[in-house]
Amino acid sequence: MADLLNAIIRKGGTTALTKPVTRDAILARLRQEQGRSAWHVAEDDSGTILGFQFIAPHHALPPEACDIATFVQTGMTGLGIGSALFDASSIAARDLGYHWINATIRADNTGGLAYYQSRGFEPYALQKGVTLDDGTLVDKISTRFTLD
Repeated sequence: MADLLNAIIRKGGTTALTKPVTRDAILARLRQEQGRSAWHVAEDDSGTILGFQFIAPHHALPPEACDIATFVQTGMTGLGIGSALFDASSIAARDLGYHWINATIRADNTGGLAYYQSRGFEPYALQKGVTLDDGTLVDKISTRFTLD
């Protein structure tokens, strides 16, 4: 997962992450979020990770909402990987007692915005001029998918 995510970070323009992540950092996050989070991985027949998605509580959201993040291997978008991941994550969100899912996307990430819109997410908030770790200024759009 770290290798896949780092390739996306290096490419730039689609994630708010700007610094490489390590395997240990991902494992630490998995341990930290146990309880009300769920992680799903898409693999090919050889075990190569094609994408992953997670839902987890977020300090800026009410307890009935979870945050979602989706990462698909560069060059593999549009093949149904994200759809399969979201099917699993939306079931998990319901099972964990959430009523809605938040996705906050960079406004310049047209692919990400299209992906979440095609799942039924609707915009509800705009953050203008958010400074990323590398100093880049971006706008972010928060979208909502109602599970009820």
